[in-house]
Amino acid sequence: MIVESPTKARTLERMLGPGFKVEASYGHIRDLPKSKLGIDLVTFAPEYVVPDDSEKHARLLRKEAKTAPHIWLATDLDREGEAIAWHLADVIGGAKSKLRRVTFHEITPAAIADSFKHPRDIDQDLVNAQQARRVVDRLVGYTMSPLLWKKIRYGLSAGRVQSVALRLIVDREREIQAFKAEEYWSIDALLANHAGESFTAEVIQHKGHKLHINTGEAADKHRAALADAKYVVKSLEKHESSRNAAPPFTTSTLQQDASRKLGFSVKRTMVLAQQLYEGVSLGEMPIGLITYMRTDSLHVAESALHQAKDVITKQFGAQYALEKPRHYKTRSKGAQEAHEAIRPTDLSRTPTYVKKFLKPDQLKLYTLIWQRTLASQMAPARFENTRLDVDAGPYVLRANGRRVTFDGFIRVYAEGTDEPEKEIAPLPEVTAGEDLKLLGLDAAQHFTQPPPRYTEASLVKTLEEHGIGRPSTYAPTISTLTGRKYVRKEGRALVPEDVGFVVTDFLKEHFPDIVDNGFTARMELDLDRIAGGETEWVPVVRDFFTPFIKLVEEKTKSVKKSDITEEKTDRICPKCGRPVIIKLGRFGRFYSCTGFKRTKKGEPQPPGACDYSEPLEGQTEPQLEIIEGEMCPDCGKPLARRRGRYGPFIGCTGYPDCKYIKKTQVRTGVTCPLCGQGELVQRRGRGRSLFYGCERYPECTFTARQLPGKEAPGKDAA
Repeated sequence: MIVESPTKARTLERMLGPGFKVEASYGHIRDLPKSKLGIDLVTFAPEYVVPDDSEKHARLLRKEAKTAPHIWLATDLDREGEAIAWHLADVIGGAKSKLRRVTFHEITPAAIADSFKHPRDIDQDLVNAQQARRVVDRLVGYTMSPLLWKKIRYGLSAGRVQSVALRLIVDREREIQAFKAEEYWSIDALLANHAGESFTAEVIQHKGHKLHINTGEAADKHRAALADAKYVVKSLEKHESSRNAAPPFTTSTLQQDASRKLGFSVKRTMVLAQQLYEGVSLGEMPIGLITYMRTDSLHVAESALHQAKDVITKQFGAQYALEKPRHYKTRSKGAQEAHEAIRPTDLSRTPTYVKKFLKPDQLKLYTLIWQRTLASQMAPARFENTRLDVDAGPYVLRANGRRVTFDGFIRVYAEGTDEPEKEIAPLPEVTAGEDLKLLGLDAAQHFTQPPPRYTEASLVKTLEEHGIGRPSTYAPTISTLTGRKYVRKEGRALVPEDVGFVVTDFLKEHFPDIVDNGFTARMELDLDRIAGGETEWVPVVRDFFTPFIKLVEEKTKSVKKSDITEEKTDRICPKCGRPVIIKLGRFGRFYSCTGFKRTKKGEPQPPGACDYSEPLEGQTEPQLEIIEGEMCPDCGKPLARRRGRYGPFIGCTGYPDCKYIKKTQVRTGVTCPLCGQGELVQRRGRGRSLFYGCERYPECTFTARQLPGKEAPGKDAA
């Protein structure tokens, strides 16, 4: 049996017993070459090669395949896994009759046994859909990226999903910059009933019209009038309501809630989910704790639904369980990457039970998945809602209350939101016509707020809502945006850098389809049609690429670099009197004299040249990412994540007065290909050179100069 990762291989080999030998392909055994386009631009036939770091794995697989009576290709069940199986079949060679494809949603004995009852051939339609995606992304990356190097700056890239995601972030930032805050005031009254129980009511009407207060002076007048008013209960309305639980996790909703509730990045979430899926040792043998984690389906197996009812009844009582299982319909168009939502493989394995076997972050994510799955099959929460209107002369005040009559699913889990939900407290008992006592008045000044910046969670949600990308693309897309320095993270917010604005504006003006939500979503639907066998993949690629390459060739000739990276101003250089322009430099945009000449570091400007430059008005240094709870041992100031000439590091915020640097490891989010358990971290060798090693060192001694399976920097946007 051949799978992708060594961790998965070890889990399956122990599960299957001595009659099987399980080997790993270590990801993609074959891919497009890094050094060239690798695609015939007439037939669009891809040229696949076995990379140097995969050659030894390929030799081993060929050797083992020669003597094996049966070969089971058990790579992941999405399109990418199907394509890997197809590549493996071609690389191994030999009799095709020995090769069979099996898939499973969870790594458990029952699921594996069931997969052998339903072997099949490789699904060429799924393979072709993945080929089309890979070819289109390569064509975009290898034609657009060199254009960006020439017209803007070396090392940039563009991508079908990446560029749309960047545009969303840039457009939101421009909305924030253009936003003008408006002042408004609210007035709240603290009231008490006859029993002395207090509550707060907001003034909502004045003389029959909605109350708008725009100045402090107006607020003072209304507050003075309210101070002398008599407060009487006008009306009291009560009604029952209920709320159902959120559906079980898909890839995107798992990434969103892990970001909101646990503070995990999208990449970190997927690394941990991969570990839980591939197998964790629970004493006797490793076993997969969750189902396959790249999915946009909401379906849950009937056996899991019935088990959920048993666990709920045992843990919380029969009143919390449903009479019949609740089924959810998948809302995502073309959802066919997998057949089940993300759930525990065995709901009886509670977080308390698995705690001693898991690392802290693994436990946090498993707990989140366990709680969400269980809650999705629990009874609705029920509430008693109260709306109370109070007369105060010409004014009307309103108070809303809520009382939980049955907690239902919220006893286990409540879905996270991007904006904190305002808690509504119960109101004390009052009756219509009852006089109320005024205890105090509070007038508060407010300002309208701009739309919030995207976080990783809200960006994933927006991409999914627009049908942009698929479950496997969200994490690498965000990693590319931050890795290319198109955006930076301030806390959890994604903030575009100057180069992100420039690249987006260039693409919007000259390549509008590349950054158009609708165009990118339609491409995803075309890929779904290919996967469903409704159309051929080559015509889809040709229809996209033929007009695209003509446009690239035209813009290469017609667009000047200065048109994109320079902006005229009405300022005059204070040193030489020549015009001043705004230029895009390595660290962002700045004022520069037109007489400035680029020189090597340390060399003076040539005769006649001018060295004037100045930051833009209001330009500040990027906000440091303060590490909560960590203080400098030398001076006591907070530590922050910083970036220097040798890469990211953790240093004191008191620099340059304090030059303390914490020796630390930069995490990559990539699972170690040798042991399959640890995460690769960036380290620095004795000669100051960077390399990647397993976090489990010295137990695992894996090292590499480049991240396994990664394209060379600046080469392939995909």
